[in-house]
Amino acid sequence: FQVRVVLKYRHCDGNLCIKVTDDVACLLYRTDQAQDVKKIEKFHSQLMRLMVSKESRSAAMETD
Repeated sequence: FQVRVVLKYRHCDGNLCIKVTDDVACLLYRTDQAQDVKKIEKFHSQLMRLMVSKESRSAAMETD
């Protein structure tokens, strides 16, 4: 199961775009609202934290 996440911010427009795809489905969300930008940044940081912890647990299982 592979998923890619792309987060783009354009300072000149103040637009933030998050794209999530697994080659079958593609989700895209764009906003220029500061409140939404903060929510997306929080979501993205939580997602990265979960992805890292998942990989570290998988590596630990392989070594056992």
